[in-house]
Amino acid sequence: MSLEIYKRISDFGKKLTSLDRIEDSLPIISEEAKAIVNAERCSIFMVDAKEKMLWTKLSDGIGRIAIAIDSGIVGDTVQTKTAQIVNSPYEDDRFLSKIDQKSGFVTRNILAIPIFNSRQEVIGIIQLLNKYNGDFDEKDEGIMSFFANYISGTLELALLMEKK
Repeated sequence: MSLEIYKRISDFGKKLTSLDRIEDSLPIISEEAKAIVNAERCSIFMVDAKEKMLWTKLSDGIGRIAIAIDSGIVGDTVQTKTAQIVNSPYEDDRFLSKIDQKSGFVTRNILAIPIFNSRQEVIGIIQLLNKYNGDFDEKDEGIMSFFANYISGTLELALLMEKK
């Protein structure tokens, strides 16, 4: 991984610290995540443990998505607390193809990265779709895991501020 990418993430983190509302943070996080790994779309799913749901306040190209906490590839990412690389989603039983059918979008590949809070609980998932040049790989997973760790404090703080 190149030092430039880590510097870019560091600079991005400084920009995020000025935001304290999750609605302001998520679009900026999504755009940066897409740029870092050269992906077509990014959805950020937030975990609602009380309701046992995953929901997006931001989902590229489609309205809000709400699914059961153990549903789909993002649900598996929450349950296992590990990143998922799925380069043939239509061949994966966990893939929720009905979301593609509803939106008209065709998912070619997926990278799902857990976002942990300070207690190492999964509070969200960054889901990237359709890498422009080939398939997602371990390098993309490593970069996005670093990115998720870097932004996790901002998201945790924004979620706490929302509850006040």
